[in-house]
Amino acid sequence: MRTRDSNKEEIVKQKAIALLVEKGIEGFSMNRLAKESSISVATLYIYYSDKDDLIKKIGIEIGKNFFDEMAKDFSPSMSFKEGLYKQWENRIRFAQSKPLEVSCWELLTHSSYGEYILEESLLDFKIIMGSFFRNSVEKKELIPISKEIFWSVAYGPLYSLLRFERDGKNFGGGPFKLNKKTIDDTFELVLKALTP
Repeated sequence: MRTRDSNKEEIVKQKAIALLVEKGIEGFSMNRLAKESSISVATLYIYYSDKDDLIKKIGIEIGKNFFDEMAKDFSPSMSFKEGLYKQWENRIRFAQSKPLEVSCWELLTHSSYGEYILEESLLDFKIIMGSFFRNSVEKKELIPISKEIFWSVAYGPLYSLLRFERDGKNFGGGPFKLNKKTIDDTFELVLKALTP
């Protein structure tokens, strides 16, 4: 029986992420991945049982890495303003340092794999953010709204800015680079919308 090689496995994961982003789920195949990774298809099956297994495992790993990053220096007991700003900082850092993973995550969570991947990777983070949300409402630092509205208002503007950043251009096609003033101005508007 052939053994796992952690270096090859990491190469396979990185090539899989790049291929998923480039070709989409429908254009992705184990044969193409093996060729891009300079390994045999049989070697792939040491690491993954099939295409579905590979996609799920990669999605869960990206999700866990993302949510671990979101929890850095964050506590559910923080003030609403401080905690939300920390979430913004963490999300910006992850998006800027791992743009390919973010693109892959978006692709996978909006696919038929999305529900499974989210369920498997969000477990601990849901508890942390649920506590932060409840604490903020109880302390009257956040208006009582549904979690869906909260998420849309709290993070929607940030993710729009990050898309402009990723694309490198604004609505008019001119250059765009995210900076602290843009982040802070947008954050203040979000705070006004969400606080009593």
